[in-house]
Amino acid sequence: MNVLVYLVPVALGLGLLGLAGFMWSLKHGQYDDLDGAAWRAIQDDDIDGDGDGGD
Repeated sequence: MNVLVYLVPVALGLGLLGLAGFMWSLKHGQYDDLDGAAWRAIQDDDIDGDGDGGD
């Protein structure tokens, strides 16, 4: 039972830390262009530019 004295504040602190990180990411525009990120992930570009697939 004594361990709850430590675990409850730690759990609340970690929850608040996660919430603060999420709010920071919203404020700094991390979720503004979700469609662009999805298209960049499947876009077929040659990275090295010579057309051989990077080998």
